[in-house]
Order: sequence, then C-alpha cells, then structure tokens
Amino acid sequence: MPTLVHEFDWPDRVVVGTVGRPGSRTFYLQARTGNRTASVALEKEQSALLAEKVDALLGELVSAGAGISVPTETPAELVDDDPLDQPVEEQFRTGLIRLGWDPTTSQVIIEAYPYAPDDQDDPDPDDVLADPESAEPSEMLLVRMPVGTARAFIERTRRVVGAGRPACPMCGRPVDEDGHVCAPPDEL
Repeated sequence: MPTLVHEFDWPDRVVVGTVGRPGSRTFYLQARTGNRTASVALEKEQSALLAEKVDALLGELVSAGAGISVPTETPAELVDDDPLDQPVEEQFRTGLIRLGWDPTTSQVIIEAYPYAPDDQDDPDPDDVLADPESAEPSEMLLVRMPVGTARAFIERTRRVVGAGRPACPMCGRPVDEDGHVCAPPDEL
C-alpha cells in the first residue's frame, strides 16, 4: 500500500503547539496551506530536539558560506504566537523524524513518520535523524519551509516547550498546581 503523504511545500504556517494544561499537554507539529491542515503528535522532548536540530542546520548553512541568507533573528512578520488551528485532528503520533536541506529551493525539510510499536519498545526522542526507509510507513508528514520560517519555528517551539510547569528550586522536578514533594536526594 502506498504511503499517504501529508505534504506542505511553502506552507502558510508550520508550528509546534500544545493542547491541554501544563503537566498533561499534548504537543503537535502542525502545518497549514490554505484550508488544508495536518497535525501530528510529538513528545515534548522530540519538540525540543527538533528545534535544536533545525537551529544546528541553519548554523551549518551559515558556517559553510553556502550563499544562503539565513536570518539570525526571527523576522518580525513571521512571529506566530497564535494557538494551533482548530480543530486539532491528529494524523498520527510521531516516532521518527528526518531533517534535511533542499539547496535548489533553499528550504528546510522535516519528515515525520508514525511511531511503530513493533520497531522498538520505547521511542527514543533523540532519534531525530533516523532512517525510516527500513519499513514502508503508512503515512508521513512532509514540510518544506524557507529559512526565515524555520527561524520563527525554532523560536516558537522553544517558547512552547519552556512554557510548562515551573521547576522546583530544590530538586528541579516539575511542580504541579496542587503542590510538589521533593524526591529524596538518592532518587535525583
């Protein structure tokens, strides 16, 4: 069966956002072109690592002197603080993510593939640059975005990830709304 590809080339919007309250949020990578939207669920750690890897890719492009003008700051017109487009309908829960660069269009490429529980027992959020070619996925999200949009994506993703529960000043673990009991030192 051929792979169903949710493809967004030069999307109107590509963001990481959440649904739910801190401590029980679900993270989504959402892309939109016109009236067509796709949302795939991510882990918080995957979201943070994806922003880090996109930032590293942009840094490599600057260092390589590839002749690409990569903004160091997010262009003001690309700042996106709006909530996720509603309704958020999850296409799949992301397992593997592949990141790339298309020099012909000067676009950052994100490919997200569904989590396949039979591939491994626990998904590794650090497996951002994995090789999904080993098995034919049922569907995937393919996003191609220009470098300015990628810079805005990084900034927003970092804000969203950092907007969770505050850390306990004593043990560093997240504090819930109804309180927190620090773990014994041998459990930290």
